[in-house]
Formats: sequence, C-alpha cells, structure tokens
Amino acid sequence: MPQKSFHRTDRVAAQLRRELGTLVREAVAEHGLPSVSVSDVEVTRDMAHAKVYVTALQSERAAEAIKGLKAVAPEVRYRLARAVKLRHVPELHFPLRRLRRPRRAHRKPVAGPARRRRGLSPSARRAPAPAAGGHDGAGAPPPTMNR
Repeated sequence: MPQKSFHRTDRVAAQLRRELGTLVREAVAEHGLPSVSVSDVEVTRDMAHAKVYVTALQSERAAEAIKGLKAVAPEVRYRLARAVKLRHVPELHFPLRRLRRPRRAHRKPVAGPARRRRGLSPSARRAPAPAAGGHDGAGAPPPTMNR
C-alpha cells in the first residue's frame, strides 16, 4: 500500500495557516483593513519565505486588503514568531491572486477523452459487442446442422 509522504514544509505550512488565520484576523481588526481570511500558505523548501494566500470577503477591495497586509507583515511575523516554536520564522509575502470565474452550470459537458479516442457514443460503450463465431461465449458453441 503506497504511503503518503508528509514533508516538513507541508507540516510547517499547515501550522502557519492555522496561526496566521487568527493573527491576520486580529491585524485586520486593529488596522481597519477590509476583511480577509487565510486560504492557503506555501512555504519554500528552505523555509525562508512563505506565500500567504488570502481571500477578500469584498472582492472589489482585495487590492486594498493586500496592500494593507503587506504594510503590517513585519508585525504579523513578529507575533507569529511568538506563537510557533520555530528557530526561523519565514518572511511573509501576500501575493494578489485573481480567482477565475466559475464555470456555468448550463453549459453542455464536453465528451471525455476515452469517448473521443475510441469514437464511441455513450450508448455504444454500454452495449457489448457480439462475439466472433456467432455465440455469446457463455457456454458451448452454437449447434451445427448435420445432413
């Protein structure tokens, strides 16, 4: 059975995401920034830098929220260092990530690659093909006519 590999950077990123959720919420309240929530944290291999992805609750004020978080990043990093047991706390970066528009539900789904490759329609895929020799393969071959 294949085992999942849990790298240290993944565990550190999960811990930072939990702590930063609280710290960012406090910083937003203290500095009057637009409401955001921490959605993901990515830590570099050497754990010197961390990208903190946030979701703005008011999408039209997302740029303002990111700008404010970048301004208070040193303070948030200081509080984070006091909250976690790491020798070196990564430098925090708040990139602006644009979200794609969701796909419309009323669009017709595209045929999957298996259907296109084989050239089969959904109904043709379900119906079994007749076996060679004229019998179904479930038992003895069909009877032959003797004269």
